[in-house]
Amino acid sequence: MKTLTSFALALAFSAFTAVAATDFPDISHDELKKAMKQNTVTLIDVNGTDSFKKGHIPGSIDFAAHEEKLGEKLPKDKNALIVAYCGSERCKAYRAAAAKAKELGYTNVKHYSKGIAGWKKAGEKTQSGS
Repeated sequence: MKTLTSFALALAFSAFTAVAATDFPDISHDELKKAMKQNTVTLIDVNGTDSFKKGHIPGSIDFAAHEEKLGEKLPKDKNALIVAYCGSERCKAYRAAAAKAKELGYTNVKHYSKGIAGWKKAGEKTQSGS
């Protein structure tokens, strides 16, 4: 039984690693704004709860606060647009949220590479609080 459990854990870790290594396509600033206006996107902020409280893209989910129950925060439609973002173009932390969404079965997962820094630089408003 121990061997089977070890094998199952190794298989699960292998699958998670493969998903985590997946590159997620970028969404442009204009595409994101359009999806937000049409209310067809779910945003996931991976900058941490303190940063989230100071300012995030309006309507975003705080990944750090909801990682364990992320599926409860995401739409029921597994084809829905899910966009993960972090601090800036150099940040790769978004991959954790994108991989988690993919692991939960979401098929349209993208990355807003400009992150919160790019959002602010573009003159967009942020939402503060939790």
